[in-house]
Amino acid sequence: MPFITENKKVGLLGIPFSKGQPRGGTEQGPQAIREAGIVEKLEQLGTQVCDHGDLTFDYIENDTPDGNVKNPRTVGHANKKISKAVSDIIYNGQLCLNLGGDHSMAMGTIHGHAQVEPDLVVVWVDAHADINTPLTSPSGNIHGMPLSFIVKELDGYVPTVKGFEWVKPCLSVKDLVYIGLRDVDPGERWIIEKFGIKAFSMQEVDKLGIREVMEQALKAIDPSGTRPIHLSFDVDALDPTITPSTGTPVHGGLSFREGQYIMEELANTGRLNCIDVAEVNPSLGNKEENTLTTETTLEVLNKCFGQKRGGGFPSNYVMPRAEKTRTSCSSTKSH
Repeated sequence: MPFITENKKVGLLGIPFSKGQPRGGTEQGPQAIREAGIVEKLEQLGTQVCDHGDLTFDYIENDTPDGNVKNPRTVGHANKKISKAVSDIIYNGQLCLNLGGDHSMAMGTIHGHAQVEPDLVVVWVDAHADINTPLTSPSGNIHGMPLSFIVKELDGYVPTVKGFEWVKPCLSVKDLVYIGLRDVDPGERWIIEKFGIKAFSMQEVDKLGIREVMEQALKAIDPSGTRPIHLSFDVDALDPTITPSTGTPVHGGLSFREGQYIMEELANTGRLNCIDVAEVNPSLGNKEENTLTTETTLEVLNKCFGQKRGGGFPSNYVMPRAEKTRTSCSSTKSH
């Protein structure tokens, strides 16, 4: 079986951003993933990669909180820029692969994707729900709020925040599914239950198994099997024993095998259209932990592009033929 069935170009976009949370270092994530060989690995799979480089961001001085929201103007303006860049890549027919960066970037990536593909669905693989509103967030850190700004049903629960005037809700709760949750705030739990968002915590993963989780998840958001998929993957969805260099680790996460299976099943749909990789933080942990985190991330990510654990070959692979064929021999019985 080939690695990939469709020779679609991948538009690689670096989003070196960290102001959606208090720990510096996620701005180094794109470079760490690049240095780990993301481009080379994708090309080995027969994928055409168009590297759009890294976005640059303006950090607004004296960006005082707006209510409970920290760094609102910096994060808001950054996500507006992210939305435009993602929209341009997808408009040009490329699968957009976003290397973050903290998870506040997903506000911009999903918004940008929706400008081109308004019928999209979102698979959110994360230890956290990231759907706090500015009024329910315990911390005020926007990397825990990105979904609340773009979910239509929460429009009446989200106050106006300086820097976010441009954001228009573009995603319905029925088009969102969570996988891997295990650290959910009370306000987020209320939202999930109030609006019936399909959510598979680690308890459901343990109970049902990852195969059943994926079947139910995809059926819930796309029963017709026709809609473009946006994958937003926070590396803290995986257990911190395999991705230690991240800002908000939570024990009891997805195993390496479960992470790979999720990506394999998404790749099998043939409808992955945009992928976020968030919260790789090389400033946390030692060299060995950094290497483990990036290598694990790449191995899991490769499965999105059709890499098979059972082996495969690039779509352009040509089997070499021998110049001289061997002569077969037959055995005979001696009497």
